[in-house]
Amino acid sequence: MRNSHLRIAQYGVTTGALLLGGAVLASPVANPTEFARIAKVDDQYQAYNVEMVEVVGGRFWAPYPKPGEAAPKPSVGPSGGVDMAAVMFRKRDPINLKTDLRLRNLARALGPTYIRVSGGWANATYFHDSDAPPPATPPKGYQSVLTRDQWAGVIDFVQSVGGKLVVSFPVSEGARDASGVWNPEQARQLNAYTRKLGGHIYAAELINEPNVGPMVGLPKGYDAGTFAKDMAVFRAFRDAEAKDMKIVGPGSTGEAGFVIFPANAGQISTDALMGTEPRAKVDIFSYHFYGTVSQRCARMDKSAGIAPDAALSEDWLGRADRYVDYYRPLQQRYAPGTDIWITETAQAACGGDAWAATYRDTFRYVDQLGRQARQGISVVFHNTLAASDYAWIDEDTMEPRPSYWAAVLWARLMGNVVLDAGQNSGKLHLYSQCLRGKPGGVAVVAINLDTASPARFAMAGKAVRYTLTADSLDAGTVKLNGRLLTVGKDGVVPQFKGVSAQGEQSLPAASISYMAYPDAHNPACR
Repeated sequence: MRNSHLRIAQYGVTTGALLLGGAVLASPVANPTEFARIAKVDDQYQAYNVEMVEVVGGRFWAPYPKPGEAAPKPSVGPSGGVDMAAVMFRKRDPINLKTDLRLRNLARALGPTYIRVSGGWANATYFHDSDAPPPATPPKGYQSVLTRDQWAGVIDFVQSVGGKLVVSFPVSEGARDASGVWNPEQARQLNAYTRKLGGHIYAAELINEPNVGPMVGLPKGYDAGTFAKDMAVFRAFRDAEAKDMKIVGPGSTGEAGFVIFPANAGQISTDALMGTEPRAKVDIFSYHFYGTVSQRCARMDKSAGIAPDAALSEDWLGRADRYVDYYRPLQQRYAPGTDIWITETAQAACGGDAWAATYRDTFRYVDQLGRQARQGISVVFHNTLAASDYAWIDEDTMEPRPSYWAAVLWARLMGNVVLDAGQNSGKLHLYSQCLRGKPGGVAVVAINLDTASPARFAMAGKAVRYTLTADSLDAGTVKLNGRLLTVGKDGVVPQFKGVSAQGEQSLPAASISYMAYPDAHNPACR
């Protein structure tokens, strides 16, 4: 008996539901009927970004070469030095949101949700509010131009997939008055044209990542005092002309101890942004979560970056909790009672690493959703839908990546009431929420991080199981219950067929299993 207790302690079994490495432990079977409610998230908890640079066209993070492709070579820049930007970025044409049926169908499968059109380019994009041809070059103080037709494509796309639109507005030097304070005229025009098209801006961050200053298109010397003045003007504009639009902010990034930007970038702390008079008032508190930067930008600091071998480690996965622990006290201090939105997140900033496009990163994706739901984060926006390596969908082939399929399963099964399935410990992580669309039903996600051994899992009741696996961690495709997931030319995602499961189960090594318990009769889910 003593050895048995030691073994249970070794694997850290809580609630008695699970066993690792194929070992059978003397622990009670968990009952999803008894899982208690611990949090509630938005009905559209899982959301995504379409970068403004995708809409207008321009340079964004260049995808890494695929196997067999030659890597681009750095060129010599105007000053005679190596032009690394030519390797880091790629010029892209505007995305076809208006008529790309395949993209729309792939987006529809993610369910009605929030769609955020923003990013660094949005800070300096001029809205050409005219049907006349746009200017050949952006007006002074801007770096790109958004046409009516392009914005109509955004509105049509959002409406066609049942989405809710979230935006940010131009805030660069061109969008400021003589004293350097934000001028709402561009926001006024964009909001009015959105309404004219029958659309609605549900929520807006004034600035994408205001704490980074000039690195994201803000004027040189931008500080917390200017932010406070800008936000006061923004609220006055909202109250007068867009009363049903929620203000989201501040949308900071690169804090909580993780290197995202160079040390000399002149970052402004969220504490300063929100604490400077007149204090900014937001309806929803927001921040961006990137646990590190990709190899494109890792040279800014030798401590940045994450090795693929660490992709399933607790040190890496646990960074999501550390970010919440950093920002929640700020939310409670400056925006008490508001929801928290993570308005950007992905495997790594700067477009993601090459393995962000593989099955390896799917574990982080699902585990992060589970952790942040348990922490009471209301909405999480994945960056991006279809741009660069961290996208759900390959921008060149329009083929869904492994994390896309995990996202579809989440959208179809996971409801908005978060349940307590016990604390994670060891290499089997459990998350639970009420089953979407089935009163009393319970959904469970079991993530086996052990790449060598199956995990034993026991839970009361009959379930339908959907298990994701791949031929390797670096695979670009994924299987559902042993069958390769694909879509046809039109991008329509079929209904998934699960397998019946009951009692003790064996979860494959390196697998992610969604389990639906429709007859759990959990009182928290009625």
